[in-house]
Amino acid sequence: MAWKWDSPLYSLADEEQNDRARKVWEGESLGGIKEDNNRLPRPVVWLLGLTIISAFLMTFPLWGQRPTAAIYADYIALMDTPEVQELVETKGDDAAMQYIVKTVKATGSKWEALQDRHPLTMNDLRLIKDQVIELQNAGADLEEYSILGNQVIIANFEGNCKGPMNAAGNCAEGVERERKQPWWDRGYTIDIFYVIYFCLAVMIAIKRLPNHNWKPDHTKHH
Repeated sequence: MAWKWDSPLYSLADEEQNDRARKVWEGESLGGIKEDNNRLPRPVVWLLGLTIISAFLMTFPLWGQRPTAAIYADYIALMDTPEVQELVETKGDDAAMQYIVKTVKATGSKWEALQDRHPLTMNDLRLIKDQVIELQNAGADLEEYSILGNQVIIANFEGNCKGPMNAAGNCAEGVERERKQPWWDRGYTIDIFYVIYFCLAVMIAIKRLPNHNWKPDHTKHH
């Protein structure tokens, strides 16, 4: 049962264990199933790797970011301008909204990607307008407020401390935490750990068996 580390990609078992495995493999009927010792096709391995990488890219915390009040502040600032009001009266809400989006995009807004990902209609803006303006007047950080339907609410996140931390690594007394979605979260770390653990466990289990170069002789089944 010794482990052999000189060529881990070939085998992690010593010859004694490999010989014992070969005898079991060839000597038992395995319920009438003739189980060969073939390696997993290389395209399947690459496909598995591509699937894992794609899954992690698609579930990266930032991709699931909820829309915050901050990304619509520039939209709301244009709602009462004469140009927008005229478009609403003459061409309707859709034309006015297109004008707002185009105008904000032309300014090189840092929220452009999130604005494209979370588009709103003019009616949507009307529903949140007063709430966003109220928060602005109160000096609130709009990045800490999420848009849920027609409500603007404090985000359900607890990120870094806004001030000093105590000896225990927590926020000092009276110091609040940021309510902004982190670019990385604990669940993502757990996912990565378990996927690596699974892949290593499978590889170790396979490499403790005889190498794929050896083919069992099924005529030796009892």
